[in-house]
Amino acid sequence: MTGEEVVEVLAALDGFDVCVGGGWGIDALVGRQTRPHGDLDLMHREEQEPRILEALAAQGFEETLSWRPVRFVVTDHEGREIDLHPLRYAEDGSAEQSSLTPGEPFRYPASCFVTGTILGTTVRCLSAEQQVFFHQGYEPRERDLHDLALLRGLVR
Repeated sequence: MTGEEVVEVLAALDGFDVCVGGGWGIDALVGRQTRPHGDLDLMHREEQEPRILEALAAQGFEETLSWRPVRFVVTDHEGREIDLHPLRYAEDGSAEQSSLTPGEPFRYPASCFVTGTILGTTVRCLSAEQQVFFHQGYEPRERDLHDLALLRGLVR
């Protein structure tokens, strides 16, 4: 997915509470695209999901993979993929996402929701610290090593 396509998707979701994660989230923190991206990871408010899906359907996206309640994927006819992660927010601004392990959700502290830029457009994204946290517990691939090297330069 190109930067132009990401900005286009985010414009279609204007008014919704979405947050960019994954590779595009890291590139948003850096302020430039550093590698090709096969998809766009978006965290979203669970209660906004039906309307978000309607907005994405109007852009030609339909659900192609479901690991609900953890995550699901929508794809368009061009093969562009968006990996959606439903979040349940608490009053303090923190959030939780279901995991495949019952009773052990992924946790998002309120401080992990920050901003970055994609092609000069300010976007809400995950902090470098949260991105590093999510890169733990599995054997990193080459692109993960690239991303972690960028994150090391951002974490203070």
